[in-house]
Amino acid sequence: MVILNVIKMITRRKFIQKAGLGAASLPLISSTHPLFTPTVIPPDIPLLRVAIMGLGSYANRVARAMETCSRAKITGLVSGTPSKIKDWQKRYGIPEKNCYHYNNLEEIESNPDIDAVYIITPNGLHCEHTLKVAGAGKHVICEKPMAINALEGKQMVDACEAAGVQLLIGYRMHFEPKTLEAINLRQSGILGKIMFFQGLSGFKIGNPNQWRLNLNLSGGGAMMDIGIYSVNGARYMVGEDPIWVSAQQTKTNPSKFKDGIDETIQFQMGFPSGAVASCLSTYNMNYLDRFFLNGSKGFIEMQPSTGYGPIQGKSHLGPLSGPVVNHQTVQMDAMAGILLYKEQAPVAVDGKEGLKDMKIIDAIYQACRSGNKIYLPKL
Repeated sequence: MVILNVIKMITRRKFIQKAGLGAASLPLISSTHPLFTPTVIPPDIPLLRVAIMGLGSYANRVARAMETCSRAKITGLVSGTPSKIKDWQKRYGIPEKNCYHYNNLEEIESNPDIDAVYIITPNGLHCEHTLKVAGAGKHVICEKPMAINALEGKQMVDACEAAGVQLLIGYRMHFEPKTLEAINLRQSGILGKIMFFQGLSGFKIGNPNQWRLNLNLSGGGAMMDIGIYSVNGARYMVGEDPIWVSAQQTKTNPSKFKDGIDETIQFQMGFPSGAVASCLSTYNMNYLDRFFLNGSKGFIEMQPSTGYGPIQGKSHLGPLSGPVVNHQTVQMDAMAGILLYKEQAPVAVDGKEGLKDMKIIDAIYQACRSGNKIYLPKL
């Protein structure tokens, strides 16, 4: 929360200096707005005790980031590969009683050392694993996309609600300072009426045998991996949910990108205010990590906009100046506050938020198949 207050202070000073406005005339977010509500944290707060499920490359990134968390720590492991568990046990001092295989996950129910399970397995396993974790009475943090379609996503939301546990989705950008600064700019009215958003998300994927190119495990191609950043980013940058989508798919290498695995999709979205978005999701082009938001009075450009390294951005008023942080550290500390103290995320990260993205992605795939504009019910 200290980070968010720093963003507020920096943004306000920048507006006053560069826009030539008096403080009294500046339409900024209130200090009571949930983006900037400080939380008094007692010195003896308990830590969120997290079991990491799926010990692959991104799990390693999360774990390294959690080494500097002040409100969360790793206390359990879940993997189908015993050798990985042994390595992680040594690194993080995890006792044998807190280590599980996918086949005995339900036994986690009786373990008081674990509050939540962070599911970082392939997309096609998210639903199954979430249902098991919820059934064991533990909170769920699930990587995005939350599932391979909206039907599975709804099952996950319903299961967690029925079990009385919370479901959070790993939207790390919802806590990133420059991203929040950009949202603050848009909400302040400084940009005027929002007209247009562009999101470019892509990279050239390597190993053709990896799980991301296996339909059963991934649920799709680039859209289910990198494309979701532009889907979700359009929503938080524009500040609305779309009411229609259209999309076109391009495939230049069908031997690598087999049926059901999208290589490149261009998609468009329309919003209730009249704003439109034009986005690109691809596994066949590098150097695509850019957001651009256009308003009647100004703009925001972010590049890189969602990568792991420092986010960079500017507006018509000058550079975005939010501090550089480790995304996963900030994410996990914030999620600890949500799960332990009912704190409010600056941008929603719950299962219902993830379900909205799944409904949009389902519609994008439908638009690719049909060639038609697909109208969305209220998300």
